Amino acid sequence: MAKLLYIKASPRAARSHSVAVADAFVEAYRAAHPSDELRTLDLFQANLPAFDGLAVQAKYTILHGKQHTAEELAAWRAVEAIIADFKAADKYALAVPMWNFGIPYRLKQYLDILIQPGYTFSYDPEKGYTGLVTGKPAFVAYARGGEYPEGTPGEAYDLQKKYLELALGFIGFTDIRSVVVEPTLMGGPDVAAAKQAQAIAKAKALAARF
Repeated sequence: MAKLLYIKASPRAARSHSVAVADAFVEAYRAAHPSDELRTLDLFQANLPAFDGLAVQAKYTILHGKQHTAEELAAWRAVEAIIADFKAADKYALAVPMWNFGIPYRLKQYLDILIQPGYTFSYDPEKGYTGLVTGKPAFVAYARGGEYPEGTPGEAYDLQKKYLELALGFIGFTDIRSVVVEPTLMGGPDVAAAKQAQAIAKAKALAARF
């Protein structure tokens, strides 16, 4: 039995195009894999620890080979718990809207917690960086108000898909499957509905083989 972690990075719930597509993916996945375990993590509802001065100091205490203070250790245990929860999954599905050409701040906070040396990546002076979260597929539903297709001038503004897939690749993901809903605003509601329907159909097809 595999464990699927569904990460929602949009606060718009039923009004979110990325969530609608990711929901369809998850529903199709559950139909195809009824014995698998599903857990949903809504980043705008989750109690994520702040990656503030104390957590950063705890990280550098490890990097410098020193002992944590009691306060640093408490902050770092909260970080470790989020990382362990993430790594416990076998497969991942994400709903990610574009915010100001990038990703929502709560998803960035989550990634800042997850991407830690010795936990999700390692470094060797000769080999360089190596991701430690390996052999696990990820599906991502992206939504954008505008259009940023590859090979066009608009592609340069896409710091959403590029950044997320760089971050996931850095920690070891090599199997990242995605669908993009665009435009959700600039073409009007009829265009958005049509694009969402197309993305949902593609997501359902991907779920059957995920």
